[in-house]
Amino acid sequence: MPGVTREQIDRAKQWDLLSYLQTYEPGELKKAGPHEYCTVTHDSLKISNGKWHWTARGFGGKTALDYLIKVRDMPFVEAVRTLCGESAPILSQPVTRPPEQPRAFALPEASRCATAAVSYLQRRGIDSEIISRCIQAGMFFESRKYHNCVFVGRDKAGKARFACLRGTVGDFKGDVPGSDKRFNFCFPANGPSRTVAVFESAIDALSLATLFKARGAATWDRGHYLSLGGTSPLALLQFLHDRPEIDRVYLCLDNDKAGLDGMARIEAALRDDKELQGRSFTVERKPPPVEHGKDYNELLRATLAGRPAPARGPKERSI
Repeated sequence: MPGVTREQIDRAKQWDLLSYLQTYEPGELKKAGPHEYCTVTHDSLKISNGKWHWTARGFGGKTALDYLIKVRDMPFVEAVRTLCGESAPILSQPVTRPPEQPRAFALPEASRCATAAVSYLQRRGIDSEIISRCIQAGMFFESRKYHNCVFVGRDKAGKARFACLRGTVGDFKGDVPGSDKRFNFCFPANGPSRTVAVFESAIDALSLATLFKARGAATWDRGHYLSLGGTSPLALLQFLHDRPEIDRVYLCLDNDKAGLDGMARIEAALRDDKELQGRSFTVERKPPPVEHGKDYNELLRATLAGRPAPARGPKERSI
């Protein structure tokens, strides 16, 4: 096959993976979240924010060209010509592959020193004492290999069942393979508690705890701060099943369409859950005020930058 020109290569790189699959093989796409897709062939290959990441293999990319070469093993010249419309896409035919075997969950090896991870959270405005509590409780550490932040979720017995990763450089995000999203990251109450505040991410959960602590709220650590790892109700349902004493739930998801839709789905899931129908508890929506961004970390950073939080912000007595 003859070579390709620089112009053809540049044209090929303009294809993102989602657009390419929507155009040439829509049947290979499967919805995995409000703004996330996976592929039918590989459930652990997630597509979101213009990028893709294959969790089971530990690599990803930005373009459809990356995908065709790295995942489909297509030669470079053929991949470029395919994306330029000069040859028929091989994806137009079903690809039969053996199903991926689920991987056993295991936490990544921890770095001896969490300097990069701690510095990252501090740059996001998270209080140093709160970070220390997370480290001491084994809920947060820095991975040795890539120096990612690792947020650990544990079951009621204290066994690690989930971990999500956040890059300290760049915008990498992902879950450790084999993670059980029913047991997501939770910054626990300091003592018995009947309340839980629910967030889309661990950083947002720690951000509201930091805001309350900075304001001098005596009750800042009297409630649980639970991350869902998105907008799925799974972690909250499991949390409530495991803790029958909880009688007040605060939904603190992002103040955008995905977050508001997510809160509506969570409310419906709570109503429909048979194990919870005999329970008496209240559910309140507490998204952050939109004046300073869509999530609680944006509100925290705006507050630390000297922009006062609006009066309509969350009240300390709510947690």
